[in-house]
Amino acid sequence: MKSKVIIGACFTFSMAAYNVFAETQLLFGDTHLHTSYSFDAYLNKNQSADPDTAYRWAKGQPVVHALNRTRAQIDTPLDFLVVSDHAELLGVIRALNRDEAETEDLGLWGNLRRWLAVNALNDAIEGGDGSELFNSLLPVAPENPGGDPVLDPANNIDDISPFGDTVPIETNAWHDIVEAAERHNDPGTFTSFIGWEWSSIPSGANLHRIVFSPDGADKAKQYLPYGSDNSQYPQDLWQWLQTTQEKTGSRFLAMPHNSNISKGYMYADTTLKGDALDADYAEQRMLWEPVSEITQIKGDSETHPTLSPDDEFADFETYEYYIQQTPQEYTPRAADYARSALRLGLAQGQSLGINPYQFGMIGSTDSHSGLASPEEHNFWGKFARDSTPETKRSADSIGNRGVTGWDMSASGLAAVWAEENTRDAIFAAFQRREVYATTGTRLKVRVFGGWSFAQENLESADFASIGYEQGVPMGGELSGNTRLGESGAPQMLIKAFKDPKDANLDRVQVIKGWVDADGNTFEQVYNVAWAGDRQLDANGKLPAIGNTVDLNSGQVENSIGADSLSTLWSDPDFDAEQAAFYYVRVLQIPTARHSLLDGIALQMETAPEEGPATLQERAYTSPIWYTP
Repeated sequence: MKSKVIIGACFTFSMAAYNVFAETQLLFGDTHLHTSYSFDAYLNKNQSADPDTAYRWAKGQPVVHALNRTRAQIDTPLDFLVVSDHAELLGVIRALNRDEAETEDLGLWGNLRRWLAVNALNDAIEGGDGSELFNSLLPVAPENPGGDPVLDPANNIDDISPFGDTVPIETNAWHDIVEAAERHNDPGTFTSFIGWEWSSIPSGANLHRIVFSPDGADKAKQYLPYGSDNSQYPQDLWQWLQTTQEKTGSRFLAMPHNSNISKGYMYADTTLKGDALDADYAEQRMLWEPVSEITQIKGDSETHPTLSPDDEFADFETYEYYIQQTPQEYTPRAADYARSALRLGLAQGQSLGINPYQFGMIGSTDSHSGLASPEEHNFWGKFARDSTPETKRSADSIGNRGVTGWDMSASGLAAVWAEENTRDAIFAAFQRREVYATTGTRLKVRVFGGWSFAQENLESADFASIGYEQGVPMGGELSGNTRLGESGAPQMLIKAFKDPKDANLDRVQVIKGWVDADGNTFEQVYNVAWAGDRQLDANGKLPAIGNTVDLNSGQVENSIGADSLSTLWSDPDFDAEQAAFYYVRVLQIPTARHSLLDGIALQMETAPEEGPATLQERAYTSPIWYTP
């Protein structure tokens, strides 16, 4: 193993505010999981995996799969889970199909309309083509791309419910979800959060947010989740969160959904209505949305090869399918990807005085089967209907939209450095952004930024204490007024350990973004620690680690790579006048993708064309920002 270490001049400053967190522990969870209470999950054959099933799976208990009725069990239990069913039609499809609905009298015509809709629903589900009904509830492609997608004539999301007044059904469903979370919450051992998904998708632009709260049933039962059927504008969601917090005392966070299919709207330089960003917008966004999801079943949103052409690892789990009735060619845009958003945030912060995109990063699954399954060898698909190898490529596997189960990524997980495994402690870690994303593996990564670290700190038994006392953890901020000299650059104290049940590590990289005085932004990828005796070339590139995957069995020899990597790195291109961010990317050696494993099981001659045979699982830490 070789580590590339660059050490700059050291200056001392105190970060006493972080001292109390020296005893943080690493927790893994999923903040984006759907059950049979979500209309799209139910229409795609999850008619039995409810919140109780989801929590039992997450805790490591065997459960019965919703469609194929096999016994299923996660390999390594989760530490926390957010059941985040869609607020729109919450529990409605489930209740109507089961004839459990309790509704107010809708009048003669209202009841007739509901009766016709329910019969059509039941016929569709029993006939096996619920996917067609699901498609009918989706938006179509925009007629006039650009501008405000909510006002586009193609946007038909407000017509989502043909069932009349569904508030009583949704209230019952919400109370069921809340009570399940309360039953399964076990402070210190397993944390269950109360949450939902606000599912704005105007003209097929995915702008969903996951909302969750650390508070319990006494507060949650005072409100009904806010959905895109109330408003599709995020500012309206934030206002509702503010009003509901003041009314009930509930605390909330809203996390942007994986942004790769947002059609250029999630992290744009204007609001959804097309207005220029201002300081108030930036302040509200960072108040409610301090963390973003950047990897999940529908692909990876760190960056895209067209946006980061010099990054050899940019083309990872690239997903190119919009969620809408009519097919539309995928166009990657800067506002769809996290790295570009972080860069834009620096420029906006320079002009507005506050950065609207200063977010931490996590992964989660977005599974609709009720099973949080990001493990390649134990992946149960996006929906229940695509849970077996033989149904991955069938015409109706994902609603006949051109995408198959093998296009999906077995990803991801939210990693949290928290004081304890409780709602309050995990929520606090999200608020301070001391979180990171993995693509399903349980890589352990710790990063501290500062000015005065020493090489021996890497091997110290007090590594974390030193990091908190002399610097800031991932998600933290360094500023020019913390520097006590005219020279020296930010240092990153980095340690990474392999998942004990997974493959060895290939390398550790630091991704830097910065902005110049004219508002132009840039990025650079630095290889800072790696396994073996490889050498950097003149451009800072590192030879590939190799690949020990047996394509006939899917087994990995694991004879290359390292079980841990660490380094003290200092920015060799630092300019004290330029704002910057730094985040760490850790790569495993290649392992088998779930599509290869399915192909082998099906005795296919080659791996399915929808994905590479092998992949390099990875982790992305929340950035550390430098402000002049």
